[in-house]
Amino acid sequence: MFRKWIGKSRRRKMDRQIEAYQSDLIRKYCDEVESMYKKMRGWRHDYHNHIQALQASMALGHYDEVNAYLRQLNDDLTNVDTTVKTGRVMVDAMLNGKMNIAAQNEIPVNAKAKIPDGTPVTDVDLCVIIGNLLDNAVEENKSLPKENRFIRIYIGQKNTQFYLVFTNAAGKKRKRFGTLFQSSKGLERGFGLSRIDTIVKKYGGQFMADSEDGGFTAEVLIPLL
Repeated sequence: MFRKWIGKSRRRKMDRQIEAYQSDLIRKYCDEVESMYKKMRGWRHDYHNHIQALQASMALGHYDEVNAYLRQLNDDLTNVDTTVKTGRVMVDAMLNGKMNIAAQNEIPVNAKAKIPDGTPVTDVDLCVIIGNLLDNAVEENKSLPKENRFIRIYIGQKNTQFYLVFTNAAGKKRKRFGTLFQSSKGLERGFGLSRIDTIVKKYGGQFMADSEDGGFTAEVLIPLL
């Protein structure tokens, strides 16, 4: 009887942890979407200013200035347009929102992402996996000098597997606990990695992570249908 009570108590505690974790994910997602909308509103405001400047130059016949201005706008747009399109709308919104947060923290991100046909992972589970890894990567980078910061993302297909790999700059090598690592943020971050491991195993896949001084790499392999 006592053992049953202990078992139920542990399950209730785990349920509370999962509920709090999911609530935190939703809050972060809402913050990221709000950040994207603020950026879009800023672009709209700038767009009106650009039109007015071009109209004024055209009216004065300053066509060389207009051409130079348009070239500069094209260069700026190329630098701004970092949108990644994976093929899953919900994943795109979350991934680009977090990349925007990385940019705000002056963290360079190199991303190549396309979710292959036959990927069995749901959008919600993909967002948990990718969101956790990007949150970890951003936090690690924020503690480093700007010149040392980087995040590299690849999401695609490797042979008959859905393949995802995140590599980011990091501080000192993390301590390993079984197959996972505990970061400087403590148990909350460790719980996130544990959630990734649980989700990946649900799909018959493998989650691998490697920590060393200066860098951290996480890989996911899941069989395609």
